[in-house]
Amino acid sequence: MEMEEEREELVVSKPSSSSVVVVEVEKQGAKLELTVDEVVEEYVGSFGFSQLLHVFLVSLAWIFGSQNTLVTIFSDAQPSAWTCTATNAASCGGIHGGDASSVCGLVPGTWEWVGGNKSSTIVEWGLVCDRKFLAALPSSLFFLGSLVGSGFYGWIADAYLGRKRTILVSCLLTSITAFLTSLSPNIWLYSLLRFSNGFARSGIGICCLVLCTEAVGRKWRGQVGQYGFLFFTFGFLSLPLIAYPTRTCWRSIYQIISLPPLLYSLLILLPFVSESPRWLLVKGRSKEAMDVLKIYARLNGRKLPGNLVLLEPSAKLDEGEKEMNLWGTKWAARRMVTIMTAGFGVGLVYYGVQLNVENLDFNLYYSVALNALMEIPAVFIGSMLLSFMNRRRLFSWSAYIAGVSCILCIAFSKGKADKSKGSWAQLSIEAVGFMAASTAFDVIYIYCVELFPTNVRNFAVSLLRQAIMLGASLGPVLVVLGRVSPALSFLVFGVISLFSGLLSLWLPETKNAPLYETLEQQEEEEKISSISKGDGLELGK
Repeated sequence: MEMEEEREELVVSKPSSSSVVVVEVEKQGAKLELTVDEVVEEYVGSFGFSQLLHVFLVSLAWIFGSQNTLVTIFSDAQPSAWTCTATNAASCGGIHGGDASSVCGLVPGTWEWVGGNKSSTIVEWGLVCDRKFLAALPSSLFFLGSLVGSGFYGWIADAYLGRKRTILVSCLLTSITAFLTSLSPNIWLYSLLRFSNGFARSGIGICCLVLCTEAVGRKWRGQVGQYGFLFFTFGFLSLPLIAYPTRTCWRSIYQIISLPPLLYSLLILLPFVSESPRWLLVKGRSKEAMDVLKIYARLNGRKLPGNLVLLEPSAKLDEGEKEMNLWGTKWAARRMVTIMTAGFGVGLVYYGVQLNVENLDFNLYYSVALNALMEIPAVFIGSMLLSFMNRRRLFSWSAYIAGVSCILCIAFSKGKADKSKGSWAQLSIEAVGFMAASTAFDVIYIYCVELFPTNVRNFAVSLLRQAIMLGASLGPVLVVLGRVSPALSFLVFGVISLFSGLLSLWLPETKNAPLYETLEQQEEEEKISSISKGDGLELGK
């Protein structure tokens, strides 16, 4: 009789592979205490229809982030040429037209830009000659806005709003700031609104990545993260299609791209996307977390056990202590500094090469489409390699290839005039380097998600994004430097990329590792794992 009572109080902490045992446990009235990872792996399914739908709906937001980031390729485009409007060509220096660099010194009113006076901000506000450096101000401030916004969104998503509501806020603010940008009366307000737009859209990529990866099993995290970058590429590809019909008025493109984030927020995100069950559990909202898991299971054609109880993290941090605890924990701080430094280099190379597309000797619309198409193989190759390669090895090799490709470009830039656009061989090597940089860019986000626990994961990803945006803000400087000395810019890109790859040697491997909930839990579990493997390595190595 006493043994029967003890069996009634039994608590099972791990799922059995045998359904018979589970049924027996349910009959005995025992609790089945499992972590979110265990529930997803054993009962919901690692990656079923529900997660596929979830990932698709969430990843759509990447399109808006891409459009608002790269729209300046067209809105701030250098005018292709000018033509003389005076009856006497002598008023235009004896010539009938030329490129943008030859307008300096011409009498106002004797010439006009080919394509109209509203085709870009440079044309409308005369950002040429002695004002040419002002043309770089909006893009630089956009990336600085993204840097500031990354920290804000990462903190608020972990501490207060969660992943879903942070995406909602980010999309709505992106829509508003993009529309307001189209109303800018001068370069100064335009630059300020680009800063605001960069701040607004920076929450999209961070939270979309985390919200997607926290819903699937561990073996699918890498591939799911790559799917988001594929949608970023779709956004990039959509820009030429939007920009070409609006090529006579740069304001129209901003008005068009301001509409999709608003419609997405109201028609897709709010009614059809669920919050992360991991975040809900960390915040003590276990019932809501269970409800989300039940929805996933039902759409996958499965059912959760009636006696299932989610195992809450043993230690929780106060909402105001996340940053302090991340930096106050030695192994976590070391990882964060290492991956941020690597991210700085990756951001510099990835965005620097991407923004340089206007200097290619091809039609701008075709060049942007071609540059975007280069990312598609990188996404699929990266997704395939992530399924069987270690994160650290894939990231480092991609960074090495990007670095070597940039340095090889020096051979094709020597002895060329400043206005030369380079050879097909150089263009091909640049394409390989850009694809490798794109792969490294994608992988480092996945790597960061897996390096840190749930209660600081969004904050860690936001710090990484800040480092990437800081590197990106310096990319345009190297693009300008490349017009003076192509060899020097290629050398800087190459050396920094190689250095970023080397830094990964100081990071632990995370392939198929569990996603922990708190810093304390991760430290304890990784110590146990390190001891069991007998490698004697210090935590975080």
